[in-house]
Amino acid sequence: MIDPSLDYSGQTVCIIGGSSGIGNASAQAFRARGAEVHVTGTRSSEADYNADEGSDLAGLTYHQLDAGDDAAIIALRQKFTRLDILVCSQGMVMYKRAEFEPENFAKVVQVNLNSLMTCAGQFYDLLKETKGSLIIISSTAAFHATVGNPGYNASKAGAAGLTRTLGKAWAPDGIRVNGVAPGLIATKMTKVTTDNPKRREATIRSIPLGRIGNTDDMAGLVLFLASPLAGYIVGQTIIADGGLLL
Repeated sequence: MIDPSLDYSGQTVCIIGGSSGIGNASAQAFRARGAEVHVTGTRSSEADYNADEGSDLAGLTYHQLDAGDDAAIIALRQKFTRLDILVCSQGMVMYKRAEFEPENFAKVVQVNLNSLMTCAGQFYDLLKETKGSLIIISSTAAFHATVGNPGYNASKAGAAGLTRTLGKAWAPDGIRVNGVAPGLIATKMTKVTTDNPKRREATIRSIPLGRIGNTDDMAGLVLFLASPLAGYIVGQTIIADGGLLL
């Protein structure tokens, strides 16, 4: 039996970047609790994804979207007449110090930060109408240095700041804006660490809980923040890292 506070029957959810990873786990968690769930991804169709990559699109409505393209976000908005919950889980990172190049820095910031504001602005009217919730997925990188990834770091710090600002600006409209800052979570994006035995073990030793997080850990937090259980929480980015930053 679903806890009434976590029953999303009759609600419409859109998860930007919901085709895999944290976004996908969150999408399936909402769907399991009765929501109509839309997800976006960069590939042309849902047939281009598979479970081995952390993608389960069963029961979800898929939309192709390049989150770095503002015009595409505007076009996506036109497909909705109602929205209760918007989760912005889009993200990219470039390794081997590629983000020190100005054009790459700009690409990462466009996807990880600028597109958040575009999504928020485009869906604002629908969220206001339903007294809905906006949840922004950032990263613990917002709170510490990531030496090889200046674009990723700056964008995630910006996402936390945007969460605070939109939270305060839109609370009078009945929209609750909050965020999640995951630590190391096993996804496609983190394989550079999780698939490297030395890096993996060194990271696990630094996490008080003694394990790398999984996408379901984050999905539970997203469900909570969107629910009445979090009805008095506004503008907060909740760190979920197994104690790594303590």
